[in-house]
Amino acid sequence: MKQAARARGHGVPVFKLFGEHAGWPTPDLIHCESIPERSHLHDWEISLHRHVDLGQLLYVQAGHAVLDVEGEVREIGEPSIQVVPPMSVHGFRFSKDIAGYVMTLATPLIDWLQDSLADAPPSLRQAGCYPVGADKGYVDMLCERIDREYATPAPGRDFVLHSLIGALASWVCRQQLQRRAELWRPERSQMHVAAFTRLVEQHYREHWPVGRYASELAITSAQLNNVSRRVLGQSALEHLHQRLLLETKRNLVYTTMTVAQISDLLGFSEVAYFSRFFRRLEGASPTQFRQRHARSGLQHLEA
Repeated sequence: MKQAARARGHGVPVFKLFGEHAGWPTPDLIHCESIPERSHLHDWEISLHRHVDLGQLLYVQAGHAVLDVEGEVREIGEPSIQVVPPMSVHGFRFSKDIAGYVMTLATPLIDWLQDSLADAPPSLRQAGCYPVGADKGYVDMLCERIDREYATPAPGRDFVLHSLIGALASWVCRQQLQRRAELWRPERSQMHVAAFTRLVEQHYREHWPVGRYASELAITSAQLNNVSRRVLGQSALEHLHQRLLLETKRNLVYTTMTVAQISDLLGFSEVAYFSRFFRRLEGASPTQFRQRHARSGLQHLEA
């Protein structure tokens, strides 16, 4: 790269546009070029630098790239858009089969876009990398049209350029909003436990082993026990037993079914085993528990 002035106190080169000292090639507030167009001149690597009053949208359309933005290094192997805010230190390394675009935006244009997207986060001023996924066709079309409009003077060119870059900026803002929403989702362990408790409600009478619940959740028994202890304060097996105990108490207090009938209803193969199970957890036999609470209509059992 050409030698450039050093950022005060940082020792990082400050460039106007990829190391160029000349001003904008057109009066536009946007500059667009393909990634290979510039990077092949520098052996496919752009060393760390900063831009004065410029931000960038880097679209890796195909190939492989290593992006370093403010010390956060990402390896990109799928179509993605990297936001490079003004004055952020960044450098790129590309594979020789790289395809994509670099759209450099002057600060006044960034300000205008953010003002126009008043209900969106300041995503053009915050570094972020967003895989395009199923939107690839849409993003391809926007970037290809921006590149074509930039290269071809025609009536209404500025209006079309601003409209297209506005659509692309809107897409980036929506990706950031979606990412924020995902961060507010319950952590994975809570999601597993919620699914586990739903399965327990459906199958506790069938006496599934813990391993089967874990298999249904696509995790190991050890993982299920770990998340159960963390969220519920008890192992998965203890939770299963407590659910059976609760249902036993409900039937003993609120129905006239015999102990044998309750045992059968709850899936126990033997009444004797059912009674031992209940005594071990409750400290009394099913009959003793029923007698103790027979006179009270105030017994409340919470799920």
